[in-house]
Amino acid sequence: MHSKFFSDARFGDKDQGLQEAIKYRNELEIKLGKPRSERTVVQVSPRNRSGVIGVRRRRKSSGRKGRPGGYEVYEVTWSPGPGKMKRTSVSIEKYGEEEAFRRACEIRRQKEEEIYGKPMQPNGAETQEQEEKAQASE
Repeated sequence: MHSKFFSDARFGDKDQGLQEAIKYRNELEIKLGKPRSERTVVQVSPRNRSGVIGVRRRRKSSGRKGRPGGYEVYEVTWSPGPGKMKRTSVSIEKYGEEEAFRRACEIRRQKEEEIYGKPMQPNGAETQEQEEKAQASE
């Protein structure tokens, strides 16, 4: 791991310090042979129990007039931009456990596609369609 401090005072101001830091990063990546990528990297947290990023099972309180103890939902979260968080939920009571989870995963997939484009397969795995095309062209 490489790290270096770029003092605002040394470089005149924070913008110049940032420019020098970016220049250093780019030179280091070239030296190390690491290609630059703007692709967002998302990893599954070990705390994630649903197995799907952005989908979690939770109990929602139903407010003053609602059911005591609340109700169970699959909550879907996504970030449409820096510093912004959106969420929606799918009722387990209404759809059942499996269908609620399936719907929540589909909502998350749609939001990822809207924000990032087509989602990447985990670990660089190809989709079934891509594998079939590759085999057909051989």
